[in-house]
Amino acid sequence: MTSRHNSHATKDKMTKADIIVGIQWGDEGKGRVVDLYAQNYDVVARFGGGDNAGHQIKVGDVEIALRIVPSGVLNPKVELFIGGGTVINPIGLLEELDRLAAIGVDISRVRISDRAHLVLPYHAAQDRANERARGTAAIGTTGRGIGPAYVDKVARTGITFGEFARRESLAEKIRQNLLHRAALLEGENLASEADIVGETLDAAQRLSPYVVDGVAYIHEQFVHDKRVLIEGAQGSLLDVGYGTYPYVTSSHTIAGGACIGLGIGPTAIGRVIGVVKAYCTRVGGGPFPSELHDERGERLRKAGGEFGTVTGRPRRCGWFDAVAGRYAVQLNGLSALAITKLDVLTGFERIGIVTDYRLRGQAAGFSAAGASDLEVVVEEVEGWSEPIGDARTMAALPQAARRYIARLEEKLATPVELVSVGRERNELVRLD
Repeated sequence: MTSRHNSHATKDKMTKADIIVGIQWGDEGKGRVVDLYAQNYDVVARFGGGDNAGHQIKVGDVEIALRIVPSGVLNPKVELFIGGGTVINPIGLLEELDRLAAIGVDISRVRISDRAHLVLPYHAAQDRANERARGTAAIGTTGRGIGPAYVDKVARTGITFGEFARRESLAEKIRQNLLHRAALLEGENLASEADIVGETLDAAQRLSPYVVDGVAYIHEQFVHDKRVLIEGAQGSLLDVGYGTYPYVTSSHTIAGGACIGLGIGPTAIGRVIGVVKAYCTRVGGGPFPSELHDERGERLRKAGGEFGTVTGRPRRCGWFDAVAGRYAVQLNGLSALAITKLDVLTGFERIGIVTDYRLRGQAAGFSAAGASDLEVVVEEVEGWSEPIGDARTMAALPQAARRYIARLEEKLATPVELVSVGRERNELVRLD
């Protein structure tokens, strides 16, 4: 009895991993928040998604756009783990590692789970073909093959990084997948089988030193009391199960996906921090109830530089949607909020907040977001004109900006602990 009791006590005292996730439609600025928090951690682990998720980080004169490598990369003492829930283009990853090495980043800190899946050229070709076939109902994917790679995973025809240790098996699986897609991809601009196999085998040789037993690796960090920060990709409202389906990504982007994507149990999770932009944006098709179709939306786009990190596509822009925010808070079980891009709202005389949805005269929740006759209730609050980039405390912010933060905190029933007022790592207001 005593032995079992002590065992449970040891587990209770185990170092917990914290999670940072976006709670809108992506592009919330998760990368710079992870970069900041990573200074207090030993490992930054990414749990899902592919290179369709771009994270931009700016520190001094250094500005990088990451696609798959975790956002703690500019913290030199942090290990970087790409978990088994991800799908990775090996050629794209090598290009990213080479770019990082060229600016002096120690890429030997990168580890890749053997359970992560490969994204290969035929996945991208299939992605583009699928989008064309959808016509006007196109989802608006990046065309990088992420969805088809996840389909292969579920269909049990995917190829994992663990296959790098079995070169003949790897080559044969690629050939079989190409054979099964031959009719579908006829007419697509796709490299030859020999080129795809050869390129992948070359990439496997270069990447093999980074591949580890992913489950063993992440649990080893806990055994040695290492502090782990878990990073999400895309945003909660793009989650394949709980987002605005079918206009979603192909993976689980919410905090619960971290357990599946890394191979850990829920008892390993500590805090969950949600990153939210001070307004809303969305790329591609799908419901966006707070979208602005006038000069205010265009003003947000220009002031916020709202163009995709990976694709360069202009983002749709709108007011902050508190209905969507409350839904995402529930999905993720948030401990706290980090608000980004508050500075973009500077200069607006009035700022809108979508506080409620109404459907045919009745109050509605986020599940009604795609309804054609949905009405949104917009509360307008006073804006501010003073530049806020130099503010480092709440007291230094204009009173109207403080009231806006307090209103978002109230509507989402979650404490705000960080507000960004510019692109630099140090342009932050801490509320803790």
